[in-house]
Amino acid sequence: MALTEKTGRKHGADRPPTRPVRRLTRPDPAARSRGGQRFLLLGLILASVYSLFPVYWLTVAATKDRVGLYQSNGLWLSGWHLWDNVQQVFTYDDGIFLRWTANSFLYAGVGSAGGTLIALATGYGLARFDFPGRGAVFACVVGSFLIPIALLTLPLYLLFSAIGLVDTPWAMLIPCLINPFSVYLAKVYTEATIPFELLEAARIDGAGELRIFFSIVLRMMTTGGATVFLLAFVNTWNAFFLPLTVLRGEENWTLNLGLYNWSGKRLESGVDVTSLVLTGALLSIIPMAIMMVAMRRYWRTGVTLGALK
Repeated sequence: MALTEKTGRKHGADRPPTRPVRRLTRPDPAARSRGGQRFLLLGLILASVYSLFPVYWLTVAATKDRVGLYQSNGLWLSGWHLWDNVQQVFTYDDGIFLRWTANSFLYAGVGSAGGTLIALATGYGLARFDFPGRGAVFACVVGSFLIPIALLTLPLYLLFSAIGLVDTPWAMLIPCLINPFSVYLAKVYTEATIPFELLEAARIDGAGELRIFFSIVLRMMTTGGATVFLLAFVNTWNAFFLPLTVLRGEENWTLNLGLYNWSGKRLESGVDVTSLVLTGALLSIIPMAIMMVAMRRYWRTGVTLGALK
């Protein structure tokens, strides 16, 4: 570079150095994906803690006796009296807890199984058969499951009282057999899973409608059937207002209704059975957990069958 005549310095020596220009680049898709995964993972962790915290508290409370239940920290252990509480639950009041458990299994198991079969047949008929008034029938189904079940409890009680079914197992089983929301789920799943071509091929081969339904449709709707059954089972197992209205004698009560009666004995007779109520509540959620684990096999099988067309 040329030098000036007087100072002998290079041209531009007094100018401040320029910064290099940074080019804008597109964000890395992998980094964006990792950020979304972390946010989703955080949300799942918070939801899991929120859901499992009551179970944790119930488990801790079930391990305490009456003194520890009221005088110790509610979020931490204070002795280990779980087995004593379980034994008292099974023997209290001549073992009525076992009778309530059997009643709950009867109402939830038989009612949900029958309701699932009826819902799958109805949903299949609405999805794959064309008949006059099909749109009106489907509109009635959608409108029916929008009505809260609490509004139907009193009409059901009046109806069962007129025909002599109050305080009988039928007062719980009949409402479980009809579930409009299950019909809606079955119809939607049938439309997404059962192709018309498969049904036409079966009819050409000479198969009747009943054989098509039981041999083909039910096998391909395993996932939908398992979902409908689980929702109906949990709903019936946790039902409270309907059994409170239609069941009178304690020999026909469900677990929820029986535990509610135990919790009221503290005010009526002065007997504190709070520890038994908490232990019974912990035992009442075990069947639902076992049912969820057992039904996973049918979900996987249903997904595999639904993919084969």
